[in-house]
Amino acid sequence: MRTALCDVFGIDHPIFAFTPSEHVAAAVSRAGGLGVLGCVRFNDAEELDEVLTWMDENTDGKPYGVDVVMPMKVPDEVKGMDVSAMIPEGHKRFVDDTLRKLGVPPLPEGEGREGVLGWLHSVARSHVDVALQHRPVLIANALGSPPVDVIEHCHEAGLKVAALAGAPKHALSHVKNGVDIIIAQGYEAGGHTGEIASMVLTPDIVDAVGPDVPVLGAGGIGSGRQIAASLSLGSQGVWTGSIWLGTEEYRNLTSAHGDAWETAFTRATSSDTVRTRIYTGKPARLLKTRWTEAWAEEGAPQPLPMPLQNLLVADAHNRINASNDPDVISMPVGQIVGRMNEVRPVADVVAELVADFEATVEKLGGIAGA
Repeated sequence: MRTALCDVFGIDHPIFAFTPSEHVAAAVSRAGGLGVLGCVRFNDAEELDEVLTWMDENTDGKPYGVDVVMPMKVPDEVKGMDVSAMIPEGHKRFVDDTLRKLGVPPLPEGEGREGVLGWLHSVARSHVDVALQHRPVLIANALGSPPVDVIEHCHEAGLKVAALAGAPKHALSHVKNGVDIIIAQGYEAGGHTGEIASMVLTPDIVDAVGPDVPVLGAGGIGSGRQIAASLSLGSQGVWTGSIWLGTEEYRNLTSAHGDAWETAFTRATSSDTVRTRIYTGKPARLLKTRWTEAWAEEGAPQPLPMPLQNLLVADAHNRINASNDPDVISMPVGQIVGRMNEVRPVADVVAELVADFEATVEKLGGIAGA
């Protein structure tokens, strides 16, 4: 399994792994792929600096990337304002009432009150600044093109820039802004996602941007067969996310909250997800639970725009995680969750992806020969 992107980044396999866990990201890089650390959970630049220092020291000299959440423009309505003051009281009451109905207990006094500031434009910029003090080879943006000055700054530092796209027109806009790699993320994906399925989206974007712009296929990829399918559609690699939730290394992020997350995803089927704006204010695919269902009931308020929705529900998510209830947990995950039935080491997952890909290609070669 090797494409031109392997030579660009110095990796063995064109498997790009987005994850909020530095332990998962480092393990993927050590196994020959490119681990990409999601930075949105870091409110403090010093904490991110410490984690990236750890990445520098624990990837065996292998390359890695970072992922930020940065809108191309600062929303006018939040410039210079206290964004928390913009959250309606009715939304706050709904969240409190819902948590009470679901039996989610409060956290100890003083815990979990701070929202995830990584959704703010200014904080995302600080994430890029910190990353450039370390040795990532890729900056990816979950919200499409970063501001052009950020792209230029990354290029000056020798980094490639990738951006997610859910439609060909978005991909063309990214290329015009200077983005190097397009991540064609289909409807099946976890987290922020558009409305076009990967089988249609990947070749559409590949054809739109032309042969000189590498495309990574994303959405619904959790096996070597699916990697082979994505490459056959014209991608030069794959962007994976949900499958890394089912790894032993990911437990470093979730161990404090018990085993609810593991119970939730191992029992789920591919139909147990929902695309909703309740997580961040933009459409994102989540595991379907009593929490997501409450927001879909008659009388529930409409989710707020980003970043207000995340600030609204941040404390609720802390409480839900601490409650260790798999029926309530809030988890971004793609439709591939139906194949995530056990917890395994990252190295085993990578090895299986590669072996399954090779077996699939061999089988297809036999069909073509026949």
